[in-house]
Formats: sequence, C-alpha cells, structure tokens
Amino acid sequence: QVQLVESGGGLVQAGGSLRLSCAASGRAFSNYVMGWFRQAPGEEREFVAAITRSGGRMHYADSVKGRFTISRDNAKGTVYLQINSLKPEDTAVYYCAAEAQWVYGSTWPTGDEYDYWGRGTEVTVSS
Repeated sequence: QVQLVESGGGLVQAGGSLRLSCAASGRAFSNYVMGWFRQAPGEEREFVAAITRSGGRMHYADSVKGRFTISRDNAKGTVYLQINSLKPEDTAVYYCAAEAQWVYGSTWPTGDEYDYWGRGTEVTVSS
C-alpha cells in the first residue's frame, strides 16, 4: 500500500510559479507510474500529467502542455509538478496518484486506473 501526501499549493498571482510535491510512503515507489490531477470548484477531476516509473517519459494534458513539468525522484519517493505561467483557470485542488499495473507502451493512464490517491493541495491563482 502507498500513502500520498501533496504539498506546495497556495495563493499566487497570475503569471507566477509553484512547485507541488507529492511524498509517497513505502519502498516500492519506483514500481508506480505517477500522475497529477486537478479539480476546479464545481468541476469534475481532470488529468494533468503522468510520468513513467523511471521518469523517462512524460505525458501532459493539452491544457497544461508547455507550462507544467512533471518529474520524480525515486530515491526520495517524491513526484513533483512545476507550474509556470499560472493562469486563473489553473485554480483547483491538485491531487497526485499512483498506478501499479500500467504496462509500458499501452494507453497512458489518465483516470480510474490509478490505485492510490492523495488528499490534494489547493492552488489559487488571482488575476
């Protein structure tokens, strides 16, 4: 089992940057594909980014491509989301998730495939 704890959210002006972190418990962190999701007020959860077990490949939603960067440090058991050029529409609770069964070369996991979820960290972007 894996427990995930997000941090790094807060209030930021449009155009600013944040780095979100997600710390994972356990010693098998490198066995998991990791993903970031977000949920805006009154909206459904949406996929943001994912990264393979070794960190060799990344996948992004079109809405964040070019501004967001996902990375991981398996030695620290942590996955990061660097967010640049923040926009008001980025305001949401951001969640990290871990997926154990994904096979490289198959469709990127972007939803309910994930096995474990954090409780989220809130990002608010002011105009």
